[in-house]
This record gives sequence, structure tokens and C-alpha cells, in this order.
Amino acid sequence: MTSKIDKTGDIGDLPLSDETSSATAARAPLHGIRVIEVATFIAAPFCGTILGDFGAEIIKIEQPTQGDPLRAFGTRTECGDSLVWLSESRNKKAVTLDLRQPKGAELFRRLVAGADVVIENFRPGTMEKWGLGFEDLRKVNDHLVMLSVSAYGQTGPKRQEPGFARIAHAFGGLAYLAGESNGRPVVPGSTSMADYLSGMWGAIGVLLALRARDTIGKAQLIDIGLYESVFRLLDEIAPAYAKYGFVRERQGADTVNVVPHSHYQTGTGEWVAIACTSDKMFARIAAAMGRPELATSPDFATSIERVKRRDEVNRMVAEWVGSQTLAQILAECEAGGVPCAKIYSIKDIFEDPQYKARENLMKIEDPRLGPLVLPTAMPRMSETPAQFQHAGRALGADTAEVFGQLLGIDREELETLRKQGIV
Repeated sequence: MTSKIDKTGDIGDLPLSDETSSATAARAPLHGIRVIEVATFIAAPFCGTILGDFGAEIIKIEQPTQGDPLRAFGTRTECGDSLVWLSESRNKKAVTLDLRQPKGAELFRRLVAGADVVIENFRPGTMEKWGLGFEDLRKVNDHLVMLSVSAYGQTGPKRQEPGFARIAHAFGGLAYLAGESNGRPVVPGSTSMADYLSGMWGAIGVLLALRARDTIGKAQLIDIGLYESVFRLLDEIAPAYAKYGFVRERQGADTVNVVPHSHYQTGTGEWVAIACTSDKMFARIAAAMGRPELATSPDFATSIERVKRRDEVNRMVAEWVGSQTLAQILAECEAGGVPCAKIYSIKDIFEDPQYKARENLMKIEDPRLGPLVLPTAMPRMSETPAQFQHAGRALGADTAEVFGQLLGIDREELETLRKQGIV
């Protein structure tokens, strides 16, 4: 059963729209692409989520009886699965299959023979141990695209070590930068950022490989280490160290090369973010503060000089923000063209008209759980937008359909496979 969805952006008591039509599905940019996902938790599976949002057929393979540990990760719901499962396993067909058994591996190869993409995130060498590594699978499908996500990648001295997002944040250099200058390193947000980033890089890699397949006609392996997904986003840190020996340290809410570019508390207690990335922008802030002369002062006119006087500049801005209510500071910044935003909680996000106007939250009716609100897929496409079919499915919900339609396995044979613990 397909979930119904309302994408008006209003999460109140609204009518639910009709299900996605087959004609609309056929226009999806990845319509006709079949993906076999044999991965757990978030990193590689989030790649499948992205591809599924835009029309790819995602066949999610899980261990019989146990399933993906993501089902029990996060807030559990009345249907037995977690909210993160319901959200991030959307649009995927739920199939059970034990790859460790020879018969399970055989069935997997048969599925792969008719697929375009395989997604996995076992520890390096695991798929090869089962006879299902890239070199094995390309023999049954010479046009296969395979994504392998692991803690440290498929090569190097740490390739066999385990790891999760927190470890990637540490090893990738991000956690070192998160926290106050005189405090301990902290988690950069309470989400599994490295996992989601790796899924995004994985989706980019899959799309590149599919495009290359059209030109060179070859199978291709995409190899991603969780830490690499984080490290690649650390702007100039690597060249700055290589050329000048500069080690960037934690600066709390501040940014190394510019000021004022931080978080400030209003007189009514809320926190706002203010961004000043240029001298022109500082002139706007100075004017908004009623101190336009600061923009022409030799002590503050350039970013280089302001960074030298970071504490003084931050103190002036903090006093200005702290002397006003949230509504006043937002109004003055908007009038002056100063980038400023309240630091939002999820409650603020649900109440904000911008989120509603952009339809960033979608209300669905799930057949197992009832009303749910999920983040809308990204990116926004003018002609081939993302499509929602259903939230994460129950364990094995689509096993009979997939094996019946793709492999010709009838119910009697399927029941035998179930008794043997293969599906």
C-alpha cells in the first residue's frame, strides 16, 4: 500500500492528495534504474534514499528476522520501527535475504544480474568473503555500478577498523574544530553528519558512474570512507597548514578569518546568528548599529584589522544585539541588508512561514502508523521533482513480490526458503 501525502507545507489538518500516478513516476529522472541496497544504518542507505526520491527502484535487502539495526535506532514507534527508519527508508522495497548462505548468495547474484546499482557498507572484505565483491558481481553484470562505504575506505592501514559518524568526525578533523576555544571538542550537531554526507557523496558517485557507463560502457566501483566525506568539506585547512603551518583551533561560534561572524544573544534571551563575510557587509552592520564611522575607521574598515580586534568587535555587536528584543534586531538587520537569523529549534522550524512556503515538511498518512511528518526530499527540481511513495516498510514486506516478479519464485518455493532461514 502506498502512503498518501500532502505537500502544501502546512502540517495542520489538511486533506491528503492522491497517490503518485504512474505517468508522473515515468517522468522521474531515475525511472528505470534498479538499485540493490544491502547496507545498514544511514551512510550508504541514505544514498539509496536520495536515488529513490527521484524515481529509482530501491530493493532494500535485510537479514531475515533481525533486519537493519536502523529499525531500532532512534525513537521507536507503535509499529515497532523507529522514526529514522520510517523517514530514511522511504520509497524502498523491503526484502529479506541471508547473503551468508550459499543459496542466499546465489539469489543475490540473480538480482544483481538485472540491476544497475549495488549499495553496500560492510567492513572491507566481507562481501568478497561471501563471493559477492565487486569483481565477483561484475562477472554477472558487466555494466554494474557498485558503491562501497566503510569507515576508512577499501585501502590503507585502517581499512579493517570499525567506525561510525562520531569516529569520522574525529578522524576527519571536524570534531577538533567544534566547541569553545577553552573547552573540550564537542559533537558538531547531534545528527550523524558524516553518515548523511557519505550518502550524498555516494549519490553523486553513483550518478557520475551511471553517466560514465553510457560513454565507456564499463562497470565501476565507488569507494568512500566516512572520514573522507567530512575532511573534504574543511575549506582551506589543508592548504593553510601545508603552506604556513597554521593549525586552526576551536573558536566556538566564531569563524577564523572574519568578524563579526558569530552568535549573539538578544535582550529577550534568544540567540541570533549574524554573518559578516566582507568589508561591504561590515559597513551595513555598522550603519544598522548607528555607528557608520566604524566602516571607515582604519581600525575596523578591513577584515584583516577587524580580526586583530576580534574581541572588541564582538563586544560591540553583542552589546547592540543585547540591547534589543528579537523582533527589533531581526527588523533592523532586514532593513539594513544584514544577514541575520534566529537560531532555530525544531519547534521554530515547524512554525516558520518560510518552511511552509517551501514545502520543506510533508505530511503523510502511513498505513502502519497513521499521520507522520517527514523532511521533504532535496534538491528541488522544476520539471522532475522528487516523488514520495511510502515511508519505511515492515521487515520483508516486499519479499514475495520482488522474488516472484524478478526471479520467478513461486509461493511454495518462497515458503521453503523461509523455513531454511534464507529469506
